[in-house]
Amino acid sequence: MKFQLLHTDSGSKARAGVLSTDHGDIMTPIFMPVGTVGSVKGVQIPHLKDDIKAQIILGNTYHLYLRPGLDILEKAGGLHKFNMWDRPILTDSGGFQVFSLKDIRKMSEEGVEFRSHIDGSKHFFSPERVMDIERSIGADIIMAFDECTPGTADYDYAKKSMERTHRWLDRCINRLSETEPMYGYEQQLFPIVQGCVYPDLRRRSAEFIASKEAAGNAIGGLAVGEPAEKMYEMIEVVNEILPTDKPRYLMGVGTPANILEAIERGVDMFDCVMPTRNGRNAMLFTKHGIMNMRNEKWKYDFSPIEEDGASFVDTLYSKAYLRHLFAAQELLALEIASIHNLAFYVWLTQEARKHILMDDYASWKKNMLEEVTRRL
Repeated sequence: MKFQLLHTDSGSKARAGVLSTDHGDIMTPIFMPVGTVGSVKGVQIPHLKDDIKAQIILGNTYHLYLRPGLDILEKAGGLHKFNMWDRPILTDSGGFQVFSLKDIRKMSEEGVEFRSHIDGSKHFFSPERVMDIERSIGADIIMAFDECTPGTADYDYAKKSMERTHRWLDRCINRLSETEPMYGYEQQLFPIVQGCVYPDLRRRSAEFIASKEAAGNAIGGLAVGEPAEKMYEMIEVVNEILPTDKPRYLMGVGTPANILEAIERGVDMFDCVMPTRNGRNAMLFTKHGIMNMRNEKWKYDFSPIEEDGASFVDTLYSKAYLRHLFAAQELLALEIASIHNLAFYVWLTQEARKHILMDDYASWKKNMLEEVTRRL
């Protein structure tokens, strides 16, 4: 795995690069659609590749471990062959999901015992076990097992949590050094910076993570309840320390505005369920603002969803038709909205890349921010 930094915008810290993997190149900055259980909700692989133009998707360790299970994934030859996606895959470690199960999990230094949200069965995730699971799933990029600290955590809790994440990272690295990829291609670990909203903890964590000299690094524990401005401050603190010659992945973020602001601060990779989740609830993100497709105002609007949209569905269907589908609770509405929103998110990051290479990102971002945050 290799990352080539091509250009940094002169008016900001926005970067354009290429992350090369055995399953193909990723042009950064990039948005990665979330395929939690081995599928991006409501979107078929051909649409992901040809219409949305996704370059990499995510899978979730917690969910894939529970269903379909490792036995099926291994017999299939890994997730790539199971879901027929032949481009890069990143797997979240499942840490966020496990720690969100407050009432059905017990945490210790050794790991986390939890009960399945599906059938209540008992399971245990240690750093070593999670590395083995991610090997089995077959991700190109493996995330370290960490504790995702709530954005409202007090200093002492955040400090103890961060230190545990660091100890677990060492165990993840050791386990990967003892094992080999299962399917004949390279798998690389991305450590995760934690530290909640405390600058000194974030600095300590970033320094620890940078010292591991991993193929890439992630920023976790943000967009989990803290104010947006605090999130941006933490990104700035961390990116002053993380190496410039490695990709930086901001986990679980966010709105189009969040992504534009984070790119300006030197982030390269993003994921979020917002495009599909909000799309299924009739909210469309567009180049000219945000639309609620259940609103009466679209009832007689037979113009395209978006005249200069990022996907084929934008010009194929009208606003009035999509509104009708939502009103009729037709499943096609969810598919159209999901394809549109994902295509827009990928378009937004690739348009940002274009303007970074043109060296006018800062001025372009200012204008684009006004557009994408407007309510239509």
